[in-house]
Amino acid sequence: MRLFGDWTAERDRKRRAASFVRALHAEPDEEDVAWLAATAAGGDTDHARWEWRYARRALGLLVAQRDSLDDRTPSLVAQELSESLARDPNIAVGALALAGKQFNERLSAYRDALLSRSGEPTATRVARILLAFTGLVRPKPDVLARAAATLGRYLGEVSVALEQAFGSASLPEDVPPSSVGGAP
Repeated sequence: MRLFGDWTAERDRKRRAASFVRALHAEPDEEDVAWLAATAAGGDTDHARWEWRYARRALGLLVAQRDSLDDRTPSLVAQELSESLARDPNIAVGALALAGKQFNERLSAYRDALLSRSGEPTATRVARILLAFTGLVRPKPDVLARAAATLGRYLGEVSVALEQAFGSASLPEDVPPSSVGGAP
């Protein structure tokens, strides 16, 4: 019976990962796309839309790595993200390898921004990455603030989506967090 239980639990984790990744595929607001295209992408709305898509998906994977309750969750999310990229109808025929390469470049840059301790707020650090990939290396403060506000919202949304898909940690009131997992 244990084998069946393990199989059922793994299937449930995969279903939860797929649900989370569907949330990461939410399309960016057209107003944000138009703003980014006009501000940083030289009017290229397709480029702007893809930068917002890449940002949400990369931030979602990074939040899963940072905040998940189960060590298996990030790898399941990464696998589902990879599979969803292969099925994405927005990717032109023959451009899958390029899309994967672009996503991985952005994932690495966003990871560095999240791990950085530069003193800037997290949303500002990731906004610099988005703007740089869009073509704006030295953004004006108002442009940086607008991008940071949107990406801050994305970070909040993917955190909520992760919690909705996988649940949140909870302990009885009389159990201190330090006592969990054999901590002294």
